[in-house]
Amino acid sequence: MSQKAVIKRFIAGVVCPKCSKMDTTRMYRNEEGEEVRDCVACGFEETYSQHQANQQQPQFEEIKTRVTPEGKVLLDEEEQPLKIMDPGVSRKDH
Repeated sequence: MSQKAVIKRFIAGVVCPKCSKMDTTRMYRNEEGEEVRDCVACGFEETYSQHQANQQQPQFEEIKTRVTPEGKVLLDEEEQPLKIMDPGVSRKDH
């Protein structure tokens, strides 16, 4: 029976989602070959499949913006596009 040594590597700049400490998160592959991240400060541990499952659930509701709402015509009868005129060489105020 040969066991492979598990190599755990720190990930620079990563913030732990549980304790919010930076540079305490490691990444490694477990016995099943699945990627795991853990925090040495608080003990948080999450596999890649758990992370993906959490990402499938929307955390935030989409923010309504001031862009044209769905179903509205881009130009109403009263609205007209702005025309930018080139003053050309005939302009004498310069």
